[in-house]
Amino acid sequence: MSALTQYIDLYREHGAVVGSHSCPAMNALRPRALETLENMTLPKKGAEHYALTDLEELLAPDWGLNLAKVDIDVNPSRSFHCGVPMLSTSLFLFINDTFAATPEACEGMPEGVFAGSMRCFAQKMPEVFARLYGSVADMANPLVALNTLLAEDGMVVYVADGVRLGKPLQLVSILENGTPLMAVRRLLIVMGRDSEAKLLACDHTQNPDVDYLSLQTVEIIAGAGSRLDYYDLEESTEKTRRLCSVYLEQHEGSEVLLDGMTLYNGTTRNEYYCSHRGVGGRLRLLGMGVGDSRRRMETYSHVGHEVAQCHTDELFKYVVDDDAAASFEGMIYVAPGAVKTEAYQSNRNIVGSDTARMYSRPQLEIYNDDVKCSHGSAVGRLDAMQLFYMRTRGLPEATARLLLKQAFMADVIEGVRLKPLRERLHIMMERRFSGARPECSSCQGYACNDTDTETDTETL
Repeated sequence: MSALTQYIDLYREHGAVVGSHSCPAMNALRPRALETLENMTLPKKGAEHYALTDLEELLAPDWGLNLAKVDIDVNPSRSFHCGVPMLSTSLFLFINDTFAATPEACEGMPEGVFAGSMRCFAQKMPEVFARLYGSVADMANPLVALNTLLAEDGMVVYVADGVRLGKPLQLVSILENGTPLMAVRRLLIVMGRDSEAKLLACDHTQNPDVDYLSLQTVEIIAGAGSRLDYYDLEESTEKTRRLCSVYLEQHEGSEVLLDGMTLYNGTTRNEYYCSHRGVGGRLRLLGMGVGDSRRRMETYSHVGHEVAQCHTDELFKYVVDDDAAASFEGMIYVAPGAVKTEAYQSNRNIVGSDTARMYSRPQLEIYNDDVKCSHGSAVGRLDAMQLFYMRTRGLPEATARLLLKQAFMADVIEGVRLKPLRERLHIMMERRFSGARPECSSCQGYACNDTDTETDTETL
């Protein structure tokens, strides 16, 4: 029996409950999601694009689902809030898969910006939501189909034409429950023409002794001339599974930065499906991961250049040690007629032990000659000569290794355009490589969110 059977049966029995906590536009897509899942076989480890992840195995357990939206006692102040001193943000929360916002979250937001629940946005702008929800994410992806079937609410960030949102948004997603739980989360980001926004999404787990599964689908529509930074930081536990699919549609002259960072995790699969639909679009797709113990990290990316004169710069880096494993597979597709394309893809990795594993498969598929494209991959160990040189200068071997690993990740961190976040990431990476535990309990409430300080946003 397929692992999908339990979700199909659950929806058939409790579909009315799911629909009652949602909105018409979300409910309208559920029949198609159900039909898709009924005719689908989940990929297993070793299947195409799945070097490490076995969806059948991950979805097979009897995960709890809070379909009735029963209140779960969660204290957000126990979780890492931002850990980024001097960074002022508008704070929103996912408590498992229930959306919430701090009372002051929307204070000072300019006219033309909506940041809130999907149900509220669907009531305010029903035609817009019905047109955009599910328009970018591909239902042929089993993760998207399952998310569409079960998601009851989510978050919408809508920035109208010409509006610049100077203060970054922050979405803190917390997993907490006494028994195994699946959280189904949905995020829709819509950037109007010539608009600008920045969003920091943080995933955290409070109870390290309980199994959790986070199932996330993110849809991003970047209108002509818009600018968006989307940072995704995971600090969870070894018993947390995360399946996240990000879909991006870029239009003429838009500039987007996507940055996915995995510092602590259990099993993580991040997918990026990006499409250039307008001339002159620019994309920076960055990512990094640190794995030790038996952690698993898998990244799949597909960037489609459908039109001319677009630019993509893609860089992913991983450091794996002990019995950890990581995988990167990327595809840059250049369509016929997409002339003057510039696309660069790089995956570089350090393997720190004989039992750690790294799988790398960068790819290009190009159907015209007038392009500048490259791709590359490197997997190796720390440079023995550099280690020797640093030790001759009096540094202990452990310190020398720590400094070299930090230096290896530096260019990904430097790609972050929020200066306080960038500076904090250098510290967090140092702690991670030194073996320190995540700092999820070190931030006292939301005090650091009250400081009004310039965020020092740079240009692409």
